[in-house]
Amino acid sequence: MSSNPQSIGGNEIRAKFLNFYAQREHQILPSASLVPEDPTVLLTIAGMLPFKPIFLGQRTPEFKRATTSQKCIRTNDIENVGRTKRHHTFFEMLGNFSFGDYFKEQAIAWGWEISTEVFGLPKERLVVSVFEEDDEAFAIWRDQIGVPAARIKRMGADDNFWVSGPTGPCGPCSEIYYDFHPERGDDNIDLEDDTRFIEFYNLVFMQYNRDAEGNLTPLQNKNIDTGMGLERMAQILQQVPNNYETDLIFPIIETAAKIAGINYHSSDENTKVSLKVIGDHVRSVVHMIADEIRASNVGRGYVLRRLIRRVVRHGRLIGITGEFINQVAETAIALSESAYPNVRQREATIKAELQREEANFLKTLDRGEKLLAEIIAEVKKQGRTVISGESAFRLYDTYGFPLELTQEIAAENHLTIDEDDFNVEMQKQVERAKAAHETIDLTVQGSLDKLAEHIHATEFLGYTQPAATAKVEVLLVDGVSQEAAEAGTDVQIVLNQTPFYAESGGQIGDRGYISGDGVVVRVEDVKKESDFFVHFGRIERGTLCVGDIVTAQIDWACRRRAQANHTATHLLQAALKKIVDEGISQAGSLVSFDRLRFDFNCPRALTPEEVQQVEEQINTWISEAHSAKIEVLPLAEAKARGAVAMFGEKYGDEVRVIDFPGVSMELCGGTHVSNTAEIGVFKIITEAGVASGVRRIEAVSGPAILDYLNIRDKVVKDLSDRFKVKPEELPDRITTLQSELRNAEKQLETLKGQLAIAKSDSLLQTATTLGEHKIIVAELEGVDPESLKTAAERLLQKIGNGAVVLGSVPEAGKVSLVAAFSPEVNKKGLQAGKFVGAIAKICGGGGGGRPNLAQAGGRDASKLPTALEQAQSDLNSALG
Repeated sequence: MSSNPQSIGGNEIRAKFLNFYAQREHQILPSASLVPEDPTVLLTIAGMLPFKPIFLGQRTPEFKRATTSQKCIRTNDIENVGRTKRHHTFFEMLGNFSFGDYFKEQAIAWGWEISTEVFGLPKERLVVSVFEEDDEAFAIWRDQIGVPAARIKRMGADDNFWVSGPTGPCGPCSEIYYDFHPERGDDNIDLEDDTRFIEFYNLVFMQYNRDAEGNLTPLQNKNIDTGMGLERMAQILQQVPNNYETDLIFPIIETAAKIAGINYHSSDENTKVSLKVIGDHVRSVVHMIADEIRASNVGRGYVLRRLIRRVVRHGRLIGITGEFINQVAETAIALSESAYPNVRQREATIKAELQREEANFLKTLDRGEKLLAEIIAEVKKQGRTVISGESAFRLYDTYGFPLELTQEIAAENHLTIDEDDFNVEMQKQVERAKAAHETIDLTVQGSLDKLAEHIHATEFLGYTQPAATAKVEVLLVDGVSQEAAEAGTDVQIVLNQTPFYAESGGQIGDRGYISGDGVVVRVEDVKKESDFFVHFGRIERGTLCVGDIVTAQIDWACRRRAQANHTATHLLQAALKKIVDEGISQAGSLVSFDRLRFDFNCPRALTPEEVQQVEEQINTWISEAHSAKIEVLPLAEAKARGAVAMFGEKYGDEVRVIDFPGVSMELCGGTHVSNTAEIGVFKIITEAGVASGVRRIEAVSGPAILDYLNIRDKVVKDLSDRFKVKPEELPDRITTLQSELRNAEKQLETLKGQLAIAKSDSLLQTATTLGEHKIIVAELEGVDPESLKTAAERLLQKIGNGAVVLGSVPEAGKVSLVAAFSPEVNKKGLQAGKFVGAIAKICGGGGGGRPNLAQAGGRDASKLPTALEQAQSDLNSALG
């Protein structure tokens, strides 16, 4: 066998892996969306995540064996992207999975076979690791596979014992490493040396369940969860120095380099880092948008926006000044479309989102450059040569300015950056980010995971039954399993079956009651944890026990309101597509008992006429009394019929289709009216932007309309009574009052200024003389900052050569200070800005300004006398 592997492309690696396991009775499953079903995880961050309910025993697998190429996003090490050989935000994890079927011996044998025989990795270049206590795995590798004992390394729990969280399924793992330098021998092998070794295949033997006390008990069904990094295997087989120079990413890098007019291989290290960041991040954003994630300031939308902005920033660093991201996105789409056709299908949406975000961020960068220019001017004015790290970090964090760009511009102005201070601010940011570090948590409501193997998924009856007899399967108090709970206790209850709808697809959970022999529980909310419906409520009477037979009854009035609002969101989306733009798609929703909220992707605000037309169209459909046709269909057939998928929802092979023929057809698991006439009436309350390219409509429908109208009517009546006018005369009356108020405010400001001047004139006789200078230091009670400034300027004009320092407490908890110095005082080395800023610190504040006039503020009014005494003392010392 040759000492080096054979070079093959990334697409071929993926195909060979999947085919190898397909030939061994594994079902090839498509990659799950980057938007996970698991509510504890923001993005799909591991190949095993889609199988979490199976590993927990909460869902029966359709297949005993499966294999996937799962697209993943991780951003917790984002600063390392491009700087190391193998850190990525987007990567593909090739995996083979066994659900209670084969275990260690077979997983190890196949892992070795595919590595050495399919991919042709020389055996002498492979090293394996095992958990230090896993003698079984060690023996399989040594005795059955034939790996020399010296090349089997026992590792501690931190490296080779996989856990899902504090509790839940866990087990030892075994990893396969590729050795770039086998000539260094087998003595003192250090698998942490990434210049020599790369771990490319991880075999997890999920065989235990760990409880809250740390005790390990064998799982009834042992599972296999593996992961082979596609990019890492490509680096090995294509014999390139890092993952970025494989055929999976390098064409994107070459496109960016061509736009910048540079050559990757002849570029310096910083330029290569920027090109690698662009290559990695563009893959991420293309797949995120293809999976219906939209840029925003929260959640996964914020992750997308941050990645897009990093692409633009690094484009700037390599000399690209205009818009370019769609050119590199086209290369990324072309590379991915054979394995992930949806990126080409959604090309127009991807490019529109990227272009909009890039254009907006370029404007933000322009604002940042202007702010940097102001900072530089202030630093030079103060005679300093160093820009504070805090200022540089503010540019980085708020305006997306990389430190390197700030340093470059500063250097052109013969300035430097306080990097130590910048790093302190950066570390604070890192600590904040750690609080939101991405993890895979396989626990369900604390101790529910320990019971998962002994109970079945909750059967939902609520589409047809408002009440049902059920058995209490699980009773939790503060997340801890209990056998019984008494009146007054807040509880979480899992029933074997329920009519209660659990929060999903934007619709909130039902309310109602669970009652039994002498016990009543008021249910305030219902959430779905994997396949269990968890009822949140309080026991109002009696004692509830596990095993009790109870009656679960929803609040039918609340349900009617929710289903009216839910159907209204379907009609709203259909109306927006018909009247505004066929390309509009949902970006989120909320369906509650009293209102509905619908977010949708649209690059502009709706006109008032469009809002009215949408509202009228929906009410027309309501009055036409369209009946619902609800079916469960194969996913492919539903899509072929034109059913619209709801944002963020995940679908199995069969889906529930809500069809109002000729009006709306969507895939949806929510509850709905049987006929549009049941909605009654629909009213849009607001239409506004919530993020770049995302609009929001809030509306009410059905019985909630009456609540809305009652509130509006009460407000109008109250205003009519107060202003003593008819309701239709209210707008004119309010306009008149607003005009009168503005005039009164102007008159008040004028009077305040005149009062401040009058008060200040009385201070002239208090002026003290120091040599050729006159000094006034005093407090003017209740004078606002602008009037205080006017007073100080007037006093200085009257005394001529001298200094005026005035203080005031214009309102509770606020101190205002002003200093006015003549040119002669400036020549003595005193500057008003620095002087008043130092004085303001005594009052818990700060400020500054020009050498001749400056203002400052503070919060501690009790310290104002002390501050003014200090001002008098400092002036005496400087001018005496």
